[in-house]
Amino acid sequence: MKKIYILLCFLLSAVLLSSCNGKPEMIESRENNNSQEITELVLWTFPVGNWGNPTSVANMLTGFHKEYPNIHISVEYLDYENGDERVNQAVLDGSAPDLILEGPERLVAAWGEQGWMADLSDLWQSEKAGMIYNHIRKACQHQNGAYYEFPICMSAHCMSINYDMFQEAGALSYIDEESHTWTTEGFIEAVRALTAYGQENAGIVYCKNQSGDQGTRALVNNLYGGSFTDAAHTTYTIDSQENRKALKLLYDLEGIIFEPDFSSSDAINAFCKKETAMCFCWNVSLEVQQTINHPDLDFEVFPIAFPTDEDTPKLQGGIWGFGVFDNDSEERIEASKAFIRYITENDAPYIRAVRASSYWPVREMEDIYENDMLMTEYSIFTPYMGDYYQITPGWTEARAAWWRMLKKVGAGTDISEAVKDFPS
Repeated sequence: MKKIYILLCFLLSAVLLSSCNGKPEMIESRENNNSQEITELVLWTFPVGNWGNPTSVANMLTGFHKEYPNIHISVEYLDYENGDERVNQAVLDGSAPDLILEGPERLVAAWGEQGWMADLSDLWQSEKAGMIYNHIRKACQHQNGAYYEFPICMSAHCMSINYDMFQEAGALSYIDEESHTWTTEGFIEAVRALTAYGQENAGIVYCKNQSGDQGTRALVNNLYGGSFTDAAHTTYTIDSQENRKALKLLYDLEGIIFEPDFSSSDAINAFCKKETAMCFCWNVSLEVQQTINHPDLDFEVFPIAFPTDEDTPKLQGGIWGFGVFDNDSEERIEASKAFIRYITENDAPYIRAVRASSYWPVREMEDIYENDMLMTEYSIFTPYMGDYYQITPGWTEARAAWWRMLKKVGAGTDISEAVKDFPS
């Protein structure tokens, strides 16, 4: 029933968007006839829900182009497999975009740290900016005081299980279906039940690259109450008793497989093809996307928090928003800020932008997903959103060190030795 609901919602969105297909072309034609000079901007966007869909993005740009006929925005679409490489190379080549949609771990901790981004502090002076949740505000600000991101949406990442497979294996008793949570002991017993049932690959710890690494980090940190950094976000705490214990559990537990050549997308695909019983990289946007990508997906996807031995799980939070590259053009920077203001300071464009992400607003608002069954289901995870530590200095190096460490653990390297290579 949920799959049918998702597909119906997608088809309805497609119909609504297709009715606007001709508008961007008409607007561009009107701009070209305008006597004033056109400011050309380039927006690069990672696949944040429908922000990776050209038809959806064109529809959202329509209103902006009408209000700002002398600013024209063209869009290019990135993915998480090579998006970072494309950005890094573009900066080196002097061809960086003007605007980019992503999160603080890239805009603040990576590209902002390298001095590539323009300071957006003036955008934070508006009334609407003052309504943004404080923990979101902190994540968008660099330690030097500059704001390198203006956020539009947030979410809490989770994992997922094949509900039908769990039911057949007698493993449903180990999860709390009402709260979508489970304990570390319940996780262990569920994996044992699944392997006894004949499911050799209960779950895959993917470690080919940094793609989707929020899932494996949350898995390891939650199992025994570990953390990725200290509370002040000054140092990394991977080499702790709690994290070593969690890594040993995953390595020793029959049915949990370390795959050095699997990225998160490979693990997601294996889950959707029923090759595994659970997936450690999941969120509401992925469920919509994978339901569409896998028309033969014939089992119930049950989203669930990461297992923990504490009272409540601490889920890896996601924040997405706009950053502006400093391309030595004050005119293009100001035009980019005009676009951000249009999207974030006007309720109708803002709600449209948030809904396109399939996530939630970064400020207190009325329920924008009223009567939406899927979003209501996933909203249960937002109170579990943990500390946003992805702005700790050295974040880019830490992400790479994480998957390299997981590879070593999976290859049988002593865990105490594997974690020592991680930066502190």
